[in-house]
Amino acid sequence: MPSSPAIETKALRVVRGGSEVLHEIDLEVPEGEVTGLLGPSGCGKSTLMRAIVGVQIVQGGAVNVLGKPAGSAELRARVGYVTQAPSVYLDLSVEENLLYFATVVRAAPSRIAEVMRAVDIDELAGRKVGNLSGGQVARVSLATALLNEPPLLVLDEPTVGLDPVLRRDLWGMFRALADGGTTLLVSSHVMDEADRCDRILLMRDGSILATGTPQELRDDTGADDLDAAFLTLIDRAEGAD
Repeated sequence: MPSSPAIETKALRVVRGGSEVLHEIDLEVPEGEVTGLLGPSGCGKSTLMRAIVGVQIVQGGAVNVLGKPAGSAELRARVGYVTQAPSVYLDLSVEENLLYFATVVRAAPSRIAEVMRAVDIDELAGRKVGNLSGGQVARVSLATALLNEPPLLVLDEPTVGLDPVLRRDLWGMFRALADGGTTLLVSSHVMDEADRCDRILLMRDGSILATGTPQELRDDTGADDLDAAFLTLIDRAEGAD
């Protein structure tokens, strides 16, 4: 029997500032895979992720996460969420932040050293977060989300502003997590990251243009690369209007 999707939305609508920003979105995110949410800045990726983790008011439709309605109390310990903005305390050290969040999520103390190694911040343990670079702060935020080993990670532009080496290393860690059974939904506006995903959701103007594996999207559009595939899908959608 096929497993239920880790995330499922049906006819999801969100209105912000009087304008509809998500237009009846239907999607599924399979368990144990890296699904990339790709699209240009401002297309609604962050709003969609907020709806998935249950912190966004929705005007219509349904969002189910790990078999429960999004935002359910029982999901709080099962979903790790990393926003674009820093989600840690800038006036505390890296280790103090992890000690605090480990207490909040009731993670074993041994997890602190494990997650610091996982995201390569061991050498930053005693430094105040406010004195770190943007990329280092992003890694600290990711470490806090990993503390209680959640089965689902929702990561909003986790590699933005990072150098190519660190981006490569983080995507390697995402792959290792998925191979271990974790489900990841990772947003990005950088199309060359799409090939690192098992499955892609291409988004534009509050709608999902297409879903599939990177190769399926190439085959569907006849494009050699995913940038060209995305442009072909945009032209196809506009031609259908």
